[in-house]
Amino acid sequence: MTAILTLMVLVLIAISLWQVAKIFEMSQTSKNNSQVANDSDNDTQGKLMFAFLAFLYILTLYSFWAWGDVLLPAAASEHGGEYDSLMWISFALIFFVQTITQALLHYFSFKYRGEPGKRAMFYADNNRLEAYWTIIPAITLAGLILSGLYTWNDIMTVEENEEALVVELYAQQFNWKARYSGQDGVLGDANVRFLQDFDGKNVIGIDATDPNGLDDVVTQELHLPVGREVIFKMRSQDVLHSAYMPHFRAQMNCVPGMITEFAFTPITTTDDMRLDPDVVAKVKKINKIRAENSKQLVADGDEALEPYIFDYILLCNKICGTSHYNMQMKIIVETPEAYEAWMIQQQTFAQVIQ
Repeated sequence: MTAILTLMVLVLIAISLWQVAKIFEMSQTSKNNSQVANDSDNDTQGKLMFAFLAFLYILTLYSFWAWGDVLLPAAASEHGGEYDSLMWISFALIFFVQTITQALLHYFSFKYRGEPGKRAMFYADNNRLEAYWTIIPAITLAGLILSGLYTWNDIMTVEENEEALVVELYAQQFNWKARYSGQDGVLGDANVRFLQDFDGKNVIGIDATDPNGLDDVVTQELHLPVGREVIFKMRSQDVLHSAYMPHFRAQMNCVPGMITEFAFTPITTTDDMRLDPDVVAKVKKINKIRAENSKQLVADGDEALEPYIFDYILLCNKICGTSHYNMQMKIIVETPEAYEAWMIQQQTFAQVIQ
């Protein structure tokens, strides 16, 4: 209640100051209140436009220098290279065109600013220029769109592969669960109507009458074997979520009432990615920040932050509720042998409901 009253007082003070300013402005009878810009106004605006151009480019260069190292490391999936190439080509074209057009816009605003005795020139049209700035962008955009469609179709085409690992990502407010197909390589049927079966042990609603589901394995951590294609089938229990795996350049919406699908092949284990020089530098920077923040926490009587260790991660990329920010799951990419050893230790659905 105190906050609301404080806000109301601040709003009333702002309105009062605005009204006083208007009264003061009206009292200045000798002041020129014309709404038409004169040569002095145009001269000032032209110089400000040119100054803003310098500010814009200085800020851009500083941003690259200060935050260029926060970008994602190299893609850890087979298709990630194509995705990154397409993205960087688009970025390069956008940055090139933006640099030129902004420079021309601000320069001409400065060059042709209003000055005493200068008259504006009437320039009707130029068919050749019209053709240039219509045809060139059209060809460029067509190339980007066609290459994008080709890349999209190549990434999104999920072919039949008996050797592929089939994994279901089950989204719910506010956590993820992973379900692995058992020895049969087939996920059993599932539905939210079965969630309460077996005294709540059926945490993702597997249909116990479907034999394909009895050997399925449900986990709170996602393990993937390196070099093997993984076919993800995604469901949502409640609202729209989005399975986002940034290091693998993968994202797919999880829609209530339907199954969405995505596939990729991991190419770098977690241990190998932790040794990547780019990742090592990022982890070092993060831990430096955490160490600085820990000093204040300790001074306040709280525990210090633990050092950050790199892990692949699955995030929700849809604002799905109050704890959306914390909806994540650890992903471990490991050798096929380590994956098989981990899988042997997991309980099947049949064992859980016994």
